Amino acid sequence: MGLFPSQDEQRRYSPARCIGSDMKVVSGDPDPKHVSTSYVERQNLSMRMGMRRFTRLTNGFSKKAENHCHAIALYFVYYNFARVHQTLRVTPAMEAGLADRVMTIEEICALVKPKKAVASAMATERSMILKALGDTSQNKYQHKN
Repeated sequence: MGLFPSQDEQRRYSPARCIGSDMKVVSGDPDPKHVSTSYVERQNLSMRMGMRRFTRLTNGFSKKAENHCHAIALYFVYYNFARVHQTLRVTPAMEAGLADRVMTIEEICALVKPKKAVASAMATERSMILKALGDTSQNKYQHKN
């Protein structure tokens, strides 16, 4: 690799060139004087700053699209229900009347119900660890189906 990036490398790490835009109504009857991309751009920036997977090309990426979707969902639950915003002084969910208090990380984690396969894998892993440690009373730790 030389001192300066090649044209291919510059293209890869540079934002795409905008070749045009078109404004059209998707729903409702918006006032054209108030149509703006500011809210969407701010949300995109907040998401990029809040999740490493959106800041770089290689670090922190998801190998599966399903995991990527789960990470985004967790981010938005945290953003709307657990993060107090400076301008609102409450969470967006509280401001909208959807919540009456700030959620904790533990409460967000409790919302996720583990799949049966995950629970089974955790029981198997626990069993293997106990065997490796020489614990013969592992039956009390095994997962009941």
